[in-house]
This record gives sequence, structure tokens and C-alpha cells, in this order.
Amino acid sequence: MARPRQFDEQNAVISATWLFWRRGYHATSVRDLGDELKLTPSSLYRTFTDKHTLFLRALDHYRATESAQARRRLDTADRPVRDVLREWMLWLVACPADGEPARGCFVVNTATELGTTDEKVRQRTEAAFEVTRQALRSVLAEGRDRGELSDDLDPDGAAELLFTTVLGLRVRERAGHDRARLTTAIDLAIRALGPTPPHPA
Repeated sequence: MARPRQFDEQNAVISATWLFWRRGYHATSVRDLGDELKLTPSSLYRTFTDKHTLFLRALDHYRATESAQARRRLDTADRPVRDVLREWMLWLVACPADGEPARGCFVVNTATELGTTDEKVRQRTEAAFEVTRQALRSVLAEGRDRGELSDDLDPDGAAELLFTTVLGLRVRERAGHDRARLTTAIDLAIRALGPTPPHPA
């Protein structure tokens, strides 16, 4: 099967992203990629060098799209920070449409599968995690400054608590856990931020 003349490399990366996201790195073979992208192994190697390089490009694509969308959803836009955080966490564990199995987060899945064994992958997953932590710190600090959260709230510590909760939620989503239970965990995590300070008279 020759490489199609109308071959679109970016569309191929998008298709590979979905495949890696569904199956993981090790369970996705070069043949699987060839079938999904409609490329022969030789054409795939000629375009992307090898499976690992294509995986890195897929991970970069995911970070530039899905992760960026998650960051935008943490924009408070003058909405109550507790509402923003709760809606964001619920969105993270939203069930796929049409009965499709839950995929979880590609970054979390990758960190779980490959851990620290692949330095190039580790750099990308850690960078993605840090973007989320920074976004959480910003939201929490803004909530404290606006008087919605206690003055003595530690944004760094609270961000770590919520970030750790999020990682657990994404793993549980991937495992197909009941959304009602995940919602209970989300509500408890939000309450752990403490009561809303009383407004001065």
C-alpha cells in the first residue's frame, strides 16, 4: 500500500493520538498504526522515523489541545471559584458519548504506563502536570484574594491536594468507576478548602 498522495501528516498525528490514547504505548503496534493511518510500515517509518517519535508527537498534540482546553475551563471569569473548580473536575470525569469506554487522560495514562523509564515522555508528562498545578494555584489564590476562600489558605498546598485528587479521579474514570462516587469525592475535595468566609457587615 503506497503512501496516499493526499496524505495529511497532521491528520495522521491526530489519528495516532486517538489510537495511543485508547490502547496505550506498548499495546499499540506499528501494524495497528499502519492500519489506522492507512500507511505501510515503510511509509510510516519514512514519515515519522519510528513508533516512539510518533508517540511523542501524539502526546504533544494532546497537550496542545485537550490540556489547553482543560486550562481554559479553569478561567474564573468572575465566577465563584468553588463553582469553577467543581465544574472543571466534573468535566474531567464526564462519561464518553455513545457508550464508548472511558479513556481517562492520555497524559495520566502515559505517566502510569511508562513512569520514569522514558525521559522524553517524563519531561512531557511533568510539564503537563505543572501547567495544571499552576492553573490550580492561580484559581485558589484568586479565590483567597477575592474573599471567597480563607485568608490563611495555602494555595500551594491546596493545589497539591486538588491535583492529587484529579489524578486519582482520572485513573478511576479509566477504570470505569461509577460517576456518582466520583462526584462524591469531588464535593468532599471542594469542601476541604474550608467554609466561605463571612462577608464583613
